[in-house]
Amino acid sequence: MSSRPAVTLRTLAAVTAIGGTILTLPAAEAQQAGVTRTDLQRHDLSAPGREAIQVRVDLAPGVAFPRHTHPGEEIIYVLAGAIEYEVEGKPPVTLNSGDVLFIPAGTVHAAKNIGPGTASELATYVVEKGKPLLTLAK
Repeated sequence: MSSRPAVTLRTLAAVTAIGGTILTLPAAEAQQAGVTRTDLQRHDLSAPGREAIQVRVDLAPGVAFPRHTHPGEEIIYVLAGAIEYEVEGKPPVTLNSGDVLFIPAGTVHAAKNIGPGTASELATYVVEKGKPLLTLAK
């Protein structure tokens, strides 16, 4: 007996799940050219109404992610490259592989890859559950 129908059904289910996830992404979280956001994990916290989300963000050389906010704290660990961060109320800061940054809830900030290769960060968010993870600033 062939397992082809089972494989086809699993493939169709996976494509449907991925397609459904992409279709439900808020516009602000959609992929921007030169920016790859990979969701790694999302878990409810013991604090009511809060969740932790981890995302790997890869920026192509010269690419900037526009000014935005999050409905909670963001903790950044630079995995590779050199990224310049502009955090409202502070002078710009350049972080390299191994450096960290804390961004308070609701603070407008932006990031730009200023190195010659792809820059990557691990972003950990502690945010209000049910709110958009990212809102572009005006």
